[in-house]
Amino acid sequence: MSKLLLALLAMVAWVPAAYAAATPLDSYLDDMKTLRATFLQTLADAHGREIDRSSGTLIVSRPGKFSWEIHPQGSGAGAGATAGPGAVPGASGGQLMVADGRNLWFLDRDLQQVTVKPADAALSATPAMLLSGTVDARKNFTITPAPKRDGLDWVLVEPHGSEADFRRALMGFEGKELKRMILEDKLGQTATVLFDHVERNGHVAPEEVSFTPPPGVDVIGTPKK
Repeated sequence: MSKLLLALLAMVAWVPAAYAAATPLDSYLDDMKTLRATFLQTLADAHGREIDRSSGTLIVSRPGKFSWEIHPQGSGAGAGATAGPGAVPGASGGQLMVADGRNLWFLDRDLQQVTVKPADAALSATPAMLLSGTVDARKNFTITPAPKRDGLDWVLVEPHGSEADFRRALMGFEGKELKRMILEDKLGQTATVLFDHVERNGHVAPEEVSFTPPPGVDVIGTPKK
């Protein structure tokens, strides 16, 4: 599930190359400094059966910082056995992913465990590296317009090489607003994210995109100072 999160987050903030053909993704992100949104995420298996459902909050502060938290919900046969990243305040489970500009932190509250890696190393092998705002998206992804459907204008994002954690991602726009992301992973699972209450270029406090491991959790990895 964490790999899917990395890949999904990758699609939220990147710096479009000047020479690339314009897409709705280019114009959406061209002047974006911060982003705050709530979302509903569903995960379906290779047969189209929903196996997980969650809601959450995404906060982006460019360059290089984000917080992605998911509140698990009961859904599907597999729900209850697995929980998405983040937790409802007061809940015991869930996950949280934070990039603070230097490190990528991943907190699994069910396992009481934190994994940390330097952001440049952790994000370089996945499309989440685009959140840093310092890489050339066109060197790592093929980004092209896709056919319009469901009343949305779509952009297809396909990774170069075989190291990425996903096969392709579709991003759906309504006018200038990002409404939906559909991500297909290498196992045939499909994650769909529906965005709501989107706020661009509003205030993001530093503490919203920083992280300190909670007392008592196991920390795996060494953060970059």
